Amino acid sequence: MRKNVGSTDRAIRVVLGLGLLSLLYFVDGNLRWIGLVGIVPLFTAFVSWCPLYSLIGVQTCGMSGASGRSA
Repeated sequence: MRKNVGSTDRAIRVVLGLGLLSLLYFVDGNLRWIGLVGIVPLFTAFVSWCPLYSLIGVQTCGMSGASGRSA
């Protein structure tokens, strides 16, 4: 799996994911469960890989030969 998420993109995903997860605690009713969607941007930030980016050919990590492994 090749990395396709850069550091700025990762930071934005973490903030967005945590913001969405906070809905579980701060919103009442059925709307609060939308906060579980926050798991997706957090996961993609931690693994530095986004399946949607792979499908459309976007790469924000800035390295053309990212292998997904650290040497």
